[in-house]
Amino acid sequence: MKKRLVVPKFKSEKEEAEFWVNLNLSEYFDPSDFKKGGSFPLLKRSKRLISIRFPEELIGKVKEKANKLDVPYQSLIRQYVKQGVSR
Repeated sequence: MKKRLVVPKFKSEKEEAEFWVNLNLSEYFDPSDFKKGGSFPLLKRSKRLISIRFPEELIGKVKEKANKLDVPYQSLIRQYVKQGVSR
């Protein structure tokens, strides 16, 4: 470590964003400060990619409904699956 990074208290989100955008981390850290292969066993996976085949007509209907609700259609499908499993 080259020198200690001191993060100030910010008066606004804009001020904080400017701080992080203009910060050069190479002034504070050397590559040797980082370890490879770290693991985070307590983190839960947020989502897992799967593949399901649906008829084109069904996908079209879901997309129309999602568009009316102003949500991404894949999120709507997830919501429908979750509701079905909860019953």
